[in-house]
Amino acid sequence: MADTYALILAGGSGTRFWPLSRDSKPKQLLNLFGDTTLLNQTIDRLKDLIPLENILILTNQLQEKEVRAVASELPAGNIFAEPAKRDTAPAIALGAGIIAARDPEATMVVLPADQLIDDVDAFHSVMSDAIKTAAHTDALVTIGIKATWACPSFGYIERGNKAIISGLELEHPPHEVVKFREKPNTNLAEQFLRQGNFSWNAGMFIWSIPTLIKELSQHTPELVQFISEIRNANNIKEIVNAQFPDLSPISIDYALMENAKRVLNIEATFDWDDVGSWISVSKYLEQDADHNATNTPLVNLDSQNNIIFTKSKDIKVALLGVDDLIVVQTEDSILVANRHQADDIKKLIEKLPPELK
Repeated sequence: MADTYALILAGGSGTRFWPLSRDSKPKQLLNLFGDTTLLNQTIDRLKDLIPLENILILTNQLQEKEVRAVASELPAGNIFAEPAKRDTAPAIALGAGIIAARDPEATMVVLPADQLIDDVDAFHSVMSDAIKTAAHTDALVTIGIKATWACPSFGYIERGNKAIISGLELEHPPHEVVKFREKPNTNLAEQFLRQGNFSWNAGMFIWSIPTLIKELSQHTPELVQFISEIRNANNIKEIVNAQFPDLSPISIDYALMENAKRVLNIEATFDWDDVGSWISVSKYLEQDADHNATNTPLVNLDSQNNIIFTKSKDIKVALLGVDDLIVVQTEDSILVANRHQADDIKKLIEKLPPELK
């Protein structure tokens, strides 16, 4: 797919996986699952689908050095650092401008860098149909994840009728999107699950550059002007440094997806995990008979439901009479937390000295 480009969003902060993660090395730059990072895995999934020279990464200045080291197989000019944090809509506009400068008729795939997906063949099958759909229609396309439980931490996509698209044979036919729903409370999430026509919003988007610009011109003309400036710039970095910090910070959902004329959704058939906390990571670690999850040798007596993660696999850990702990050890820090407060680790970071953040 020589006329298809991918933009990997690889910014974010390292709050939920402290002390292993830091501001300069968030989740996507960690070796949490095997010997490669989530960013490496995201790039590898795109191989045989999109040419390497068409894969772009957008990060921030604090993480740029590490991203370049991890993604060294990509052309150096395909990695860009935002000069300021402005949320996903300006970030995607920046990527769209760079792609438009190379091919104004291109199809663009937007992916987060920090999701865990193992079934590459199924991923290719779904994404190929999404790319075909975006290239042959005037619709914005999203990938949804089949909701398997009433999760209040995800946004939801309400799916309508199957879309009518002539001239395309698709294994994964898209559905019209009725509405995007913000993160619901538990009762509303349970209602969505019972209705059966709701998918989790995975933050994966596919569209043609002309369709994106047409839709943005209706809803956020500021971003269309920015794309145009980048597309026609002699020095892209100079334009980005001068204009990007002044763009309004807004998510792509608010800026575009919730207001677009036509959005289609393809529900994923591949496995997916956004790996949002140490609780999520524990599912992929070794488990003993007492449901203690660990990546290192463990001696256990009267201890249950603990999560142990050490930076050095040579460290041996012994547990005695403790339950529901998260224990994470690095070269300079040790975290001991109640697993039921895993989401509050980001609050703990506010109290840390700068050198540990």
